[in-house]
Amino acid sequence: MPDRAQFVHGRGTPQDTAASKTRRPYGRYDTAIFDLDGTLLNTLDDLTASTNHALTTFGMPLRTRDEVRQFVGNGILNLIRQAVPQGSSDELISAVYDTFNEHYAEHCLNRTAPYPGVMQVLDHIRADGMRCCVVSNKGDYAVRPLVEHFFPGAFEFACGEREGIRRKPAPDTVFACMRELDTPSERCVYIGDSEVDVICAANAGIDCIIVTWGFRDEDYVRAQGGKTFAHTAEALECLLLA
Repeated sequence: MPDRAQFVHGRGTPQDTAASKTRRPYGRYDTAIFDLDGTLLNTLDDLTASTNHALTTFGMPLRTRDEVRQFVGNGILNLIRQAVPQGSSDELISAVYDTFNEHYAEHCLNRTAPYPGVMQVLDHIRADGMRCCVVSNKGDYAVRPLVEHFFPGAFEFACGEREGIRRKPAPDTVFACMRELDTPSERCVYIGDSEVDVICAANAGIDCIIVTWGFRDEDYVRAQGGKTFAHTAEALECLLLA
């Protein structure tokens, strides 16, 4: 079992674990790059709560959990733009966005939890020598505490939305992971739950696995170009270790 006591965020040297010291010498992949929301963590209740806190602060109508589920995936600012009433000014959208971020920074751990089986998948693939990263369109301020809290030591690199790096579906965050771990594209696989992830993986030139327990329907993602799907954590593990 790999040591899960440490976590490396951003640039730096991976911790001295079996998974990070040597490349996996067999199998198709040695690096797994994970999306966060809808893939590793079910964050929907906390995202909905912070969205509605921000909306009510400015006297705007609430959004349902299902509406927020459809809005997430392209960054928090895009979520807010869709959540506010049509015709809202850029200045007002910016104020709602700031209020969301303030609330979410304090409450992002309230009702969020890993999806069933995810912890076991991470343990098993790391024990098998695979290195793991997280790339997310969630604000970097929230990615770090979420990953540290739920997955201590499981990831060599994690990157959220921040200035100076384009969010998904641009491949910038994926390329950052590949540079950090010095991994060629043919040895990487991207794991996500949405059409944004499909496009991001294609833009980065790497394989993609879509999990079906997340925020998008399988038929929709398939229509957007998704080809390889995992319906259970066990199926995901088999695909990663093939």
